[in-house]
Amino acid sequence: MTQNDAGPIRKIVILGGGTAGWMTAAALSHRLAGSAVSIELVESDEIGIIGVGEATLPHIRAFNTAMGIDEQTLIDQTQATFKLGIQFVDWGRPGDSYIHPFGAYGEPIEGIDFHHVWAARRAMGDAAYISDYSYPVRAAEANRFQRPVSDPGSILSTFSYAFQFDASLYAAFLRQVSCGRGVVRTEGKVVDHVLDGATGDVDAVVLSDGRRISGDLFVDCSGFRGRLINQALETTFEDWSHWLPCDSAFAVPCQTTAPVGPYTRATARAAGWQWRIPLQHRTGNGHVFSSAHISDEGAVATLMSNLEGPALAEPRRLSFKTGRRHKLWSRNVVAIGLSGGFLEPLESTSIYLIQLGITTLLDLFPDRIGMAADAEEYNRIMALEFDRIRDFLVLHYVANQRDEPFWREMRTMAWPDSLAAKVEAFKSRGLLPDYDIGVFLPPSWLAVLVGQNIVPNGWDPRVDRLERHVLSAKLAALGDDVRSTVDRTPDHMAFIRDAAARAGSLR
Repeated sequence: MTQNDAGPIRKIVILGGGTAGWMTAAALSHRLAGSAVSIELVESDEIGIIGVGEATLPHIRAFNTAMGIDEQTLIDQTQATFKLGIQFVDWGRPGDSYIHPFGAYGEPIEGIDFHHVWAARRAMGDAAYISDYSYPVRAAEANRFQRPVSDPGSILSTFSYAFQFDASLYAAFLRQVSCGRGVVRTEGKVVDHVLDGATGDVDAVVLSDGRRISGDLFVDCSGFRGRLINQALETTFEDWSHWLPCDSAFAVPCQTTAPVGPYTRATARAAGWQWRIPLQHRTGNGHVFSSAHISDEGAVATLMSNLEGPALAEPRRLSFKTGRRHKLWSRNVVAIGLSGGFLEPLESTSIYLIQLGITTLLDLFPDRIGMAADAEEYNRIMALEFDRIRDFLVLHYVANQRDEPFWREMRTMAWPDSLAAKVEAFKSRGLLPDYDIGVFLPPSWLAVLVGQNIVPNGWDPRVDRLERHVLSAKLAALGDDVRSTVDRTPDHMAFIRDAAARAGSLR
């Protein structure tokens, strides 16, 4: 591509399928329907996909809705269950447990954020555990679920939800949707690339059978290898393994024998943590660990000895490095998914970062003459989100009181300056991060901080001017409202079965 070619984008080439590739194809084909832009996705059946990310954040619902995907169809096609939050077991001290919910704690009192009131009353022995004031926490613990309502006066308006689904089925579903909207799928393994001699842009990719596929804009969804962003353009990588040293994982599905709750579980282990994600047809499991602190044999033994039911496959090993590209958009290549960076799936952010990459690309959708400016803004937005998620994940590790060598090292390491400032502001004054751009809102930070035994020593001084008996009555009423509403909430799996039956009767 040369300067003489400046003008509208006419051809987009997506390299790689899987969740990242087919989410990109589905979104682009929906947004660009009826335009002159053609979309071609190149993938090879010879190259496997990672496919272990099965838990999502509530943002996925907006993404699916924007693509015109019916929620019940999605649930049916992907064996999905609902998700109200993530349970963390043994992360503070062994025996501790808390849920990071997709929703609020309590409600503001006299214009004061609820956690300030709670902290002040707790210091005086006059408040229950903070989760008693969270409907999604108590509903998740009781294995119950219903959708939120729009009435702002109802406690059922104070939460959101996401999905736990089979990522390979989700990709297959989106492949069907994308191809139905005109995306051309090309089977083939990319073995080479062609760069424009004048600009250094990628002009084409070359397949193993000699076919050459040209494009104006390339989206690299090729996974960790970064076939274009790394191998073709040599875009540098910012390594965060000194803050997040887990570099390996084993993943395995098993039969579901325990109740299927509307939440994902992350259990701390001696040198990492283990995930449990219950779907309708099976349970996904994995052990994320630091290879410097435990052997592969030890990691597999830990995983397999903590399955709730018989394994359905052999455990599969994954290796990774935490961090991100300094530029996720370089020249005419946009890296989406693992090619752009990796943050371990502790808070289910992998699919969210794919979604953010896609929606930001669409917001900035370029023509070829303005691509450099669009790329600069894209990289600013994505870097900021990656950095803030990194801080949130590091918080889980450093705020621990465990005794194993791995956890002692995490507790005593040098924190990112941005994280240290956040924790100190919360401890001293009860202040929580509140970003215009950022996936994790104040209740998320509150859940992890308090859940891992970091509580504020100070609070909004206006609390001290309110009458104690009034505050006590409000706290008691909030707790009662949570309990009574949970008692009226349907069983999670019964809700799924009933919704499927109702949808079937209408078809």
